[in-house]
Amino acid sequence: MTEDGTSGWEARCLLRAARSGTLATVTAEGQPFASLITPATAPDLSILLLLSALSEHTRHLKADPRCAVMVAGPPEGANPQNAPRLTVTGTAEMIDDLGLKERWVMLHPYAAFYADFDDFSIWRVRPMGALYVAGFARAMRLRQAVLLPDAEAIATVAEAERDIMQHCNDDHADALTRIAHRAGHRGHGWQMIAVDVDGFDLLQDEHPVRIAWSAPVSSPAGVREELIRLARG
Repeated sequence: MTEDGTSGWEARCLLRAARSGTLATVTAEGQPFASLITPATAPDLSILLLLSALSEHTRHLKADPRCAVMVAGPPEGANPQNAPRLTVTGTAEMIDDLGLKERWVMLHPYAAFYADFDDFSIWRVRPMGALYVAGFARAMRLRQAVLLPDAEAIATVAEAERDIMQHCNDDHADALTRIAHRAGHRGHGWQMIAVDVDGFDLLQDEHPVRIAWSAPVSSPAGVREELIRLARG
């Protein structure tokens, strides 16, 4: 299959919804190494990881920042090869950004009690390209330009993100609950915890869920239109 805007959009939705995945690093001897990670994504699709300095993969990244992250969705049927999956290649760097750390913790609230331990830091993986497998025998390579969302749209939505979340959580809690229920999730008290050009995240207790837009948006007005569509069903 050839890359196109639709495949890039599908790949982004898969990555933003992932709550676990695999990190591949390289040892000093050149031996590949893989480990379980719990990712989140920044508005620009950079992959955020909370890593301990005591971990093998962290020591590898400090020596060689080249890495790959793989995430997968549920398979269609019994064959695991039918599962959509995405392998993102890029370079990792340790960052000191309280906003991005807060974003990661909101999507992984169970980790709040250890996220501030001295040996834990936020790392950012900047995607350089990807291999997207949409199912059995449906593989395509995605260039960075196809994978990443529009930079101007990222900035516009990110600037309005906190206002959007406050307005929705304060004034439209019932609508958020309806959206969660229509997406197959139960309960009440859902709160919006992140918004970006590809969708948004809701949280109930320690249970985050990802809701994708029908297509990428480029402005707060686009976010509003998508939320109305989702709330009305």
